Amino acid sequence: MKNRLLWPLLALVALLLLNLAVTPSFFALRMQDGHLYGGLVDVLKNGAPTLLIALGMTLVIATRGIDLSVGAVAAIAGAVTCVHIGTSGSAATAFAGMAIALVLCAALGLWNGFLVAGLGIQPIIATLVLMTAGRGVAMLVTEGQIVTVNNTAYRQVGAGFVVLPISILIALLVLGLVAFVTRKTALGMLIEAVGVNPEASRLAGVRSRTIIWTVYVFAAVCAGIAGLMISSNVSAADANNAGLWIEMDAILAVVIGGTSLAGGRYSLTGTLLGALIIQTLTTTVYTIGVAPEVTLVFKAIVVIAVCLLQAPKARAALSFRKVAVSS
Repeated sequence: MKNRLLWPLLALVALLLLNLAVTPSFFALRMQDGHLYGGLVDVLKNGAPTLLIALGMTLVIATRGIDLSVGAVAAIAGAVTCVHIGTSGSAATAFAGMAIALVLCAALGLWNGFLVAGLGIQPIIATLVLMTAGRGVAMLVTEGQIVTVNNTAYRQVGAGFVVLPISILIALLVLGLVAFVTRKTALGMLIEAVGVNPEASRLAGVRSRTIIWTVYVFAAVCAGIAGLMISSNVSAADANNAGLWIEMDAILAVVIGGTSLAGGRYSLTGTLLGALIIQTLTTTVYTIGVAPEVTLVFKAIVVIAVCLLQAPKARAALSFRKVAVSS
């Protein structure tokens, strides 16, 4: 796994150095009013929602699944919370709204798990249903409007600080909990067993359906928390644009991190690196002045390059060519 993480790590370092070359103060950090600011902090803060969703996606992909609905779930979470808060400035109202949103997200995860594990529908089709309908649900909740709120407690989730931005601390806390639960208990091994061979794991006594339901619920809750971050950062719910295409960034982060789309093997450290690469890449394209309309193409080229460098066949071909040239 260390070898698989080498290329993503080198890609991240290269992107950071490119930003440093374009913006000499990129690595500079400053403390102001007890808050830490800087280019690196911005990368971590803006990448926190992607990291959260990528963590849930990692476990889903490890079970041979995929979840295309996480962006829509994030939009629903923000919409439900902002509509519930309305014009209230009360912290209790904000926490109640967030709790309702996360419970709803968990229910949506149960729905995805039911379609995949209960009815046996292909994951890409099952989650495509909610991906398509989810934004419609969010639009219904907000009545097609951008709902703005003015609630200090809610704003803390996406824009608050405890030295570091609170969104970073939440993402790292979730990462730590997932790492502990999956690597210090049998759950990680069971997830890998289901991903390697669901039928064999079932015959061995593993409750594969329960495992699949669990990872889809977890992915939806992670998407809900990410949606709260996105919404609270701007104190508004934009059902049409919140979390748009973030599912693609999450999948790319997971793949770049070395998790197999065939299921079984996964790497949380790799997912962290992948999420940082995606966010640093986004920062880079804006820093160097790449036109917005070609940003996705630029990101695709870099991601393909990193994935090719990770591929055993590509590395073998490069090694063979080097040997041929040297001889």
